[in-house]
Amino acid sequence: MLAWIPFISPLNAAQGTWYLLLGPLALGIAIVYKALREPSMATYWRAVLIMTTQIVAAIAGFALAIGIFVQWIIPLVAPGS
Repeated sequence: MLAWIPFISPLNAAQGTWYLLLGPLALGIAIVYKALREPSMATYWRAVLIMTTQIVAAIAGFALAIGIFVQWIIPLVAPGS
């Protein structure tokens, strides 16, 4: 840990579990955004949970689409690579 330089060398401690931080990140973004944009506080937490779910689902969908593209589409287009 003494030789770790931020932004230059990666921190190996979080390499296997970085995706677990997606939920808290999406929740934080939704809390701040809805605090600024929600007209009524009566529906605030419901809107936050809906937006958190939308963010996580969108990122999971993008990951699935990119995975399918890389695993199946690219080998069909460039079979020699």
